[in-house]
Amino acid sequence: MPTTDSLQIPSDIPRHMERFDVKRGVVKTVAADGGLSALAKRYFDDVEKIDADAFVASHGIMTSIEGKYDDSGALRVDITNVPPNFDDPDAVRAAMDARKRWTQFLDEATGYNSKQRGDKAKEWAKKATKAKSGVSSARHFMSMSENLAEDVKSKANALIEEIEEALENGENTRAAGRAEKLGKLLSA
Repeated sequence: MPTTDSLQIPSDIPRHMERFDVKRGVVKTVAADGGLSALAKRYFDDVEKIDADAFVASHGIMTSIEGKYDDSGALRVDITNVPPNFDDPDAVRAAMDARKRWTQFLDEATGYNSKQRGDKAKEWAKKATKAKSGVSSARHFMSMSENLAEDVKSKANALIEEIEEALENGENTRAAGRAEKLGKLLSA
């Protein structure tokens, strides 16, 4: 099966990279049961194992599904969906089946149900927002402060660089933790 890099996917086809938190122990359980590709085979078609924790597949309206557990233990999925013909009841039924399979796969691959995944995603986004806000506040404070020691400014700028790098790498938890440390540094 070709990867999405080699597919000629029209630009109007929705493609979504999603990140899902995974409950502790689920990655090991999935690995013990044959890996993520074995799990994907239960729900999707044309599953190709990339490695123990990664696969490429398709199913119905989901013309390309690339999934893997990343180094942080999160599930990352790049998915391309094609809308069904809504005038065809069979196509709509097939699309509903595809969505059901997708949800069931995510339930097993993450250990969380739909509501829990939504809550985790909100929590993840809040961490990024908190980190960005911390950087903004620190920069504002440093620009307004007239008697801030140079060593404190230097440490603050180093923390800001760490936060921005963590955000760029999708490490929102680390970024939020560093933002908290930055706030404490400047309030001391």
